[in-house]
Amino acid sequence: MNLVKIVSVLLEDSRQFHTAPLLYVRTDGTVCTNTGGSWLLAGPATFDFTTFFNSLTVYKYDKYTVAKGYKLHLELRGAAAVVRQTCVDALDYYSRPQEDSTVKIEESEEWQVVDMDIHYLPSDILVGFSIETKGTIEIRNSYYSALVEDGLLRNVELALSTTTFKKESFILHNIDLIRTQVLGSDEPIAKHFRMYVVDNGRTLDAEAISSDRITVFPNVNVGGSGGFAYGMVKALEARDVTNVLLMDDDVEVSPESIKRTYRLLTIVNDEYAEAFISGSMMNYDEPDIHWEDIGYITSLGFCRAVKPVYRMSVLHDCVSCETFDPEVGPWKDLKQRYAAWWYCCIPMSVIKRKGMPLPLFVRFDDAEYGMRCKPKFMALNGICVWHLAFFMRYNAAVERYQTTRNGLIGQAITGVAPLTNFMTEIKHSVLIELIKFNYDDAELLCEGLEDFLKGPAYFSQKGMAEKLFMDANKHKEKLLSLKEIQKTAKKELGMDLSKIDADRICRDFPLGYTPHGKAYNIYHTQLLERSLNGQLYGNLKPFEGDTAVVEAVGWSYQPGKLYGVQNVIAINVQAKKGIIRHKDAKRARQIWYRFKHDVRVYEREKPRLEAEYRAIRERVTSVEFWKDYLDV
Repeated sequence: MNLVKIVSVLLEDSRQFHTAPLLYVRTDGTVCTNTGGSWLLAGPATFDFTTFFNSLTVYKYDKYTVAKGYKLHLELRGAAAVVRQTCVDALDYYSRPQEDSTVKIEESEEWQVVDMDIHYLPSDILVGFSIETKGTIEIRNSYYSALVEDGLLRNVELALSTTTFKKESFILHNIDLIRTQVLGSDEPIAKHFRMYVVDNGRTLDAEAISSDRITVFPNVNVGGSGGFAYGMVKALEARDVTNVLLMDDDVEVSPESIKRTYRLLTIVNDEYAEAFISGSMMNYDEPDIHWEDIGYITSLGFCRAVKPVYRMSVLHDCVSCETFDPEVGPWKDLKQRYAAWWYCCIPMSVIKRKGMPLPLFVRFDDAEYGMRCKPKFMALNGICVWHLAFFMRYNAAVERYQTTRNGLIGQAITGVAPLTNFMTEIKHSVLIELIKFNYDDAELLCEGLEDFLKGPAYFSQKGMAEKLFMDANKHKEKLLSLKEIQKTAKKELGMDLSKIDADRICRDFPLGYTPHGKAYNIYHTQLLERSLNGQLYGNLKPFEGDTAVVEAVGWSYQPGKLYGVQNVIAINVQAKKGIIRHKDAKRARQIWYRFKHDVRVYEREKPRLEAEYRAIRERVTSVEFWKDYLDV
């Protein structure tokens, strides 16, 4: 029987730890760093490590791995203390101490080792431990291990592929963390790990950064899909790589997450041997907020998280995140699942069998690939990255052009989302952009649809993906600074926005300004949308005034404010930028009729287009295509 380390007890001198310490330990004492790699737990106090990072999800490890049992190893020095194992089931809000798994240690200036067998019930989800100390105690080199029978350990060669485009502040920090804490560690992963940095912006000093197990590849700007494909090609060429870990550049990584990924792969069972490991996207600004680990495509064409948003400083949310797996039931589109590529580990055997991603530049490449491969997924507390939330980085070139074009292309080539009609969401997006007088971004939606209609030869030629994305960035609505907007609003509209707050911007009010009956709401909603807010016909009267102040992000829709207005002040709260739009019925009609014409062409040509797109599947998902596309 082998004893395999799987989860280190993690205390780290990081931004996340100092901002959200409850991810690591829950205590009424003080935790601080010490010399020599140990940490001081200053008491008298109780330190409960049954947390997001420092509990062990026995429910998941029993499901995913060949482990036959688990042990806890602690190294402690200092005051007298009592160590207790803890358990948490699906309904617990607090950890339960296991009184029959208690060890008392005396005060000592020497390091003392505590090794405990982990005991738990079939209903338990997490196990952990607490340390009740009478004074200050040090902790170091502590971890959970799995008992694995001889001959069941897998040989793993893990390659991390990250694609970057002028994100030096993030990528250089992550490279340094991986160089020192992964490759510089004394763990097995140090000899079975390599990092590929695909530099689409060609701004990194490749020679200075590259080393024995870190390689920077200067690359043409082929977007995220091209950069990740480059990493896949290099992993295939290496021949010994068993799994490739795809990770965004604009994230903050915990090296322990990478180590846990590697350790999990070494003991994974046959059922999950070809599963994707999907790391959680945590909120960069609020590090304990869990946004997503597994996503799905709705029947209307939206990308959604399977799980609700969780706050992982709350123990019950840690448990719920590990157990939440909704039955499909009436929501059939929940079958259309994928793992996003901010942190996704894929077996090379799957890539060899299912092929490469589509050359989509950005957006829908990870969703299409995940749905095409239809893998099982493994997601675990403590395997994650910190990423800026989506609403913090809204870009119409991505959300209006790329999303429109790529959903249609991906569906046409591989048919990965049979329950989804992407035209439903496209029509809705055009409609609300016109209602908000956002004519530039409405035209981006038309351009995305029209570029799909040009057929597969158009989008798949070299250099075209970058050109089209750059064109979309040039054509999108340009926001101005909030100070400029305030000055113009005062001068042109007589509105004082100097004390505007987020609630006034983001909150809508009911149709009619006060609540009315259902028939009233239906009538006015249909009138608003069918008339494009009075731009096709009608003389809609606003409920409050001629100017609406609304959110600028594309998916925000506030019909109560927008009804019948002549002007819209759209403000991106996070960026402190905005735009003043004026009603232009002539332009609205031109865009609407253009879109309706495009839809008629789409419906008429759909069978031919889908046949043409399907015909290129084998070519554009082949390694040979990508080597030529990337000039590798």
